[in-house]
Amino acid sequence: MSEFPTCPICNSENTYFDGTLYICPDCGCEWNNDNSADNDQTPKDSNGAELADGDSVTVIKDLKVKGSSMVIKRGTKVKSIRLTDNPEEVDCKIDGSSIVLKTCFLKK
Repeated sequence: MSEFPTCPICNSENTYFDGTLYICPDCGCEWNNDNSADNDQTPKDSNGAELADGDSVTVIKDLKVKGSSMVIKRGTKVKSIRLTDNPEEVDCKIDGSSIVLKTCFLKK
């Protein structure tokens, strides 16, 4: 009966569109109903370029490494990245240490 989709969390039909997202007031869930974006699991850098195994990327922000005093400086080139199961993370080696980096801090 409603033109809005049901909530993906609680399946409530009591949803509304606020201009950018669909909102469920029952459970507080907010989502975008763009199905192509939900199913797209390709890793992308901070500019939206697709990443692949073996790509070289550059770090766009100084990053502190947890559990270490090491800092990865902005502009550091990272060669031969490896994709992980999580599209928001890549595995790489920096200064001989194996590190997992978030793709939002990388550019191709």
